[in-house]
Amino acid sequence: MNHPDPKWIHNRIRKILSDLEAIRENLLALSDDIWLSIDHNDNEALQEGIQFKIAYNQKLADFDTLTSELSAIVQQRTRIHPEDDEQTGVDDAEHNKRITEDLNRDEPHALDENFTYKRPYGFILQGQATKGITTWRRLFELICRQLRQRDPDRFKTLADHPDLTTARGHPSFSRDPDHLRASAPVGDGIHAEINLSANGICDTIRRLLIVFDIPPDQLQLFLRENRNAEPTDDA
Repeated sequence: MNHPDPKWIHNRIRKILSDLEAIRENLLALSDDIWLSIDHNDNEALQEGIQFKIAYNQKLADFDTLTSELSAIVQQRTRIHPEDDEQTGVDDAEHNKRITEDLNRDEPHALDENFTYKRPYGFILQGQATKGITTWRRLFELICRQLRQRDPDRFKTLADHPDLTTARGHPSFSRDPDHLRASAPVGDGIHAEINLSANGICDTIRRLLIVFDIPPDQLQLFLRENRNAEPTDDA
């Protein structure tokens, strides 16, 4: 019996890990789409929609827990991580120039666009470039890290900032992860809400940049849809 090619296995595992997160993000986007499609002036339709959202959110939370656990044990066993292909020029001017030139071969996108069912590849924040990203959650975490590096004192105040609470009263950042629906540590004891669709993440990033006195147009996003960046069986 022939053993599978190690490179093929490596690429397949990377793709599976990426697909798990993509499915989670797409399910969040689908939930938003269905909710927005409901006629909120129709009491019967609204009541049915609320019942759907409650059931859907619970199942999605269960799915998120399961996929996170699956991803963790696969990464632990194989030592393959979705972020292995990321490259950043934050600390190397020459490398930053090369990454920027590579990203600029594609069309840049702005935070106020609709990113439903689209996937990120990289970003340039005030001239600092990062590429090789596979999920919106990861893009959010990396932007938070850059902002922490630029202004650590302001970063420590995020959990208390009034402009980082949603219209429904949900905090975007907290020192206590139990105050968030799903969280990721982003440094200095601060946790970020990550149970968000692509558009929800981009809205949080937009508000975050304003807190740091950075115009939102100083962030350019680049998508995976226009490039052959996905792992393939014969890559």
